[in-house]
Amino acid sequence: MLEMLPPFALRVAATLRLSDHIAAGYDRLPELARAAGADPDALGRLLRYLVLLNVYREPEPGTFAVTPAGRMLSDAHPASLRTWLDLDGPGGRMDLALGGLLHAVRTGEPGFPAVFGHSFWDDLAERPGRQQTFDSLMAGKSTRVITDLVAEPGWADATHVVDVGGGNGSTLIALLTAHPHLRGTLVDLPGPAERARAAAAEAGLSDRFSVVGGSFLDGVPEGGDVYLLFDILHDWDDTTARAILGGCARACAPGGRVLVVEELPAGPADVVGAAMDLKMLTLFAGRQRDAGALAGLADEVGLRADDGVRLRSGFSVVTCQTVLARTATPRTATPRTVTAVEVAR
Repeated sequence: MLEMLPPFALRVAATLRLSDHIAAGYDRLPELARAAGADPDALGRLLRYLVLLNVYREPEPGTFAVTPAGRMLSDAHPASLRTWLDLDGPGGRMDLALGGLLHAVRTGEPGFPAVFGHSFWDDLAERPGRQQTFDSLMAGKSTRVITDLVAEPGWADATHVVDVGGGNGSTLIALLTAHPHLRGTLVDLPGPAERARAAAAEAGLSDRFSVVGGSFLDGVPEGGDVYLLFDILHDWDDTTARAILGGCARACAPGGRVLVVEELPAGPADVVGAAMDLKMLTLFAGRQRDAGALAGLADEVGLRADDGVRLRSGFSVVTCQTVLARTATPRTATPRTVTAVEVAR
């Protein structure tokens, strides 16, 4: 539990794309170092350590091969582990932000800015392609859930779904494809919104798929009968999460509902849930909430939440039914000011 080197060594291998380079034939150290953009001596020392961890093999001195474990670090692997671990990308930078855990625990504020000097959302906007990579990672998470989500019986009674913070549109596209009677609106920042528009056109859904580019913290379009918050609320503190729910409640058509889709903690002994809770604290000052905590937030903005339905993927769907739709007003202060590049995805 105390050893720090293995996770960093694995992330460096992922960032340098060593498994892909070796598979492409750059298996001797000098050629591999050139392909990876690394110092040959230093790279050899890294590789020999990873050989001892059974990530790579060295069948003859200076020549390396990939083990089954090492193949998990290739771009072709379906788990997308290489992209999650890439220290130049959003996944790896989220891991590096854990160095801000002490700041987060001392202050209750996010630790990411303490490490990088700005918020996670600003970090996505800092380098071209980083937001796209993040959207792709979130779309990969969606594939774990979408088969069960589209099979939920409630879609038969819906007509217009608003996907709040819908990223590149993969979830909404799957819903509209599975349920031809549905119309959909996606709300996200202009970059993801335009990529979602293009993806919907490619899927032949432009006539039923509309896009609103902008921060959902500034409001969501009115009139939908289902507002989907997929992996959104855990990114935010209670004040902001309450405001997001309240915005959806006010926009919702009479009798509509808000669906909160998240991995709910399984109880006090849930180690994975506790770890994710600390990550949300460090990254955003967010938190993992169980069904009771979500129900408490929902009640304050005129929504009545059920106990949630657990899907096979491990995610749960909590349905928040409108009680005071269109008139509900949050009982707390306006959420904190956020930058224009923030998006809860």
